[in-house]
Amino acid sequence: MNNLAKVKKWIESARAKAKLESEEYEKTKREFEMAIGKPFITIKVEIPEGFEDFRTEFLCLEKDEQFQEEIKDLVKKRLVFEKRYGKPES
Repeated sequence: MNNLAKVKKWIESARAKAKLESEEYEKTKREFEMAIGKPFITIKVEIPEGFEDFRTEFLCLEKDEQFQEEIKDLVKKRLVFEKRYGKPES
């Protein structure tokens, strides 16, 4: 194995280790936040089909405080509904 191949292998190994450490850190951080603070959920929302032309607007929703409040209200309504009537059928 030549020196360049050894360096490449070492770099790949270091990247893999850093990624694993980062994932472990994020997992531990989330567990700590859930134990100490208010519970939260993180969901992945893809842009709806047919709305690709709204990419910029869609991406801005992540930091839009009004949108976040609307989502919080939706969660409240859903939780109250489930408490009263049970989980809705899919």
